[in-house]
Amino acid sequence: MSVKGSCECQSVVFELTGELRGVVFCHCSQCRKTSGHYWAATQVSKENLNLIKAISLSWYDSSDKARRGFCSLCGSSMFYERKGIDKISVAAGSLETPTSLDRMRHIYVASKGDYYDISDDLPQFEEY
Repeated sequence: MSVKGSCECQSVVFELTGELRGVVFCHCSQCRKTSGHYWAATQVSKENLNLIKAISLSWYDSSDKARRGFCSLCGSSMFYERKGIDKISVAAGSLETPTSLDRMRHIYVASKGDYYDISDDLPQFEEY
């Protein structure tokens, strides 16, 4: 499988190859603050992320365990990388359609915003 993605202003363009994990919806406070709502992401082995253009790709250490990749021009939140893990999470909304991805689960639901409900039948986990 191969799918392309980008930030909104096209200053960061990438391609994902190989097997993509289903979409996980993260409701933690960090994801809500960086994305404006909960974050929906697939995941791929780092070796299967090909950065085609990374003019404005910036990284932010969001904790001692992880960092987040975003476009410093348009602000698009695109990547989440746990340190020491050979996988990288990629924002599902940054991918060109069709993605052929399935929804998988909700995580950190104990931290979700109070302004919405989770109304699907996917598994829910209070933390990760």
